[in-house]
Amino acid sequence: MTPNEQTVARLKSDAKTWSRGNRFEDFVIGRRFLHHWGRTVTAADNTLFSTLTLHYNPHYTNESFAVAHGHPTTPVNPLLVFNTVFGLTVEDLSEGGGPFLGVDELVYLQTVYPGDTLYARSEVMAGRLASNRPGYGIVTWHTRGANQRGEEVIAFKRSNLVKTRS
Repeated sequence: MTPNEQTVARLKSDAKTWSRGNRFEDFVIGRRFLHHWGRTVTAADNTLFSTLTLHYNPHYTNESFAVAHGHPTTPVNPLLVFNTVFGLTVEDLSEGGGPFLGVDELVYLQTVYPGDTLYARSEVMAGRLASNRPGYGIVTWHTRGANQRGEEVIAFKRSNLVKTRS
């Protein structure tokens, strides 16, 4: 065994499994999460996201067009707003593992512009053990996203299959 292989073997033997995320039992109805950090959305984020997703609506990529249609500047693509707020929730809600089951009641409440910082908070709305998947439960959360001024910009409910502790 080479010195490098010995080092790798030692690191593997010393490694400890670290369980990440919450489990089904942690999601009591009414529990609230104030998700950390927040994320400032830039014009570059907006342009890159819009072009990579082939979303060529000129409102999101052409400032002159956006201004001519009543915006002070190019608004952020709403799907980027959704993905950003959703992403802010993952560590607390779904990082523990389990398939994403869907989004319901998605509403955009206010336009987001480059330079806005998005924050997220969620509340557990429902939870039940999965009838056809032992070791999992189904949890539904209501997530709300707000900008740096505390104005809500998006709200939605989402559900995941979540591992139980057993």
